Amino acid sequence: MYSKKVIQHFQKPKNMGKMKNPDAVAEIGNPNCGDIMRIYIKVRDNKIKDISFETMGCVAAISTSSMITEMAKGKTLAQAMKITYNDVADELGKLPPVKIHCADLAVQALQKAIKNYKEKNK
Repeated sequence: MYSKKVIQHFQKPKNMGKMKNPDAVAEIGNPNCGDIMRIYIKVRDNKIKDISFETMGCVAAISTSSMITEMAKGKTLAQAMKITYNDVADELGKLPPVKIHCADLAVQALQKAIKNYKEKNK
């Protein structure tokens, strides 16, 4: 059902945990499935210097949260905003169709964190 990479990111997630003194935080949830994702970012010179997450959810929710942090780290804010849920799913080696919403949630959480950062730093 899940690719090897999805299982790897679920069993050994990257960048998991609450960040101390983040520049921005965003939380997003899906009331239909119960998944909740929180993304923390630190920004330096318009780039995501550090990123972490806390997720309560299924295998796909945790895996997509882990993957989005890997994909966004080191990118400019503009580059990170362009990451799509298809990009996340493709990097994980595809997700079952019923789990694509998890990749979309991860993207929404990242985009919300970036927007929150920009609002605080106008």
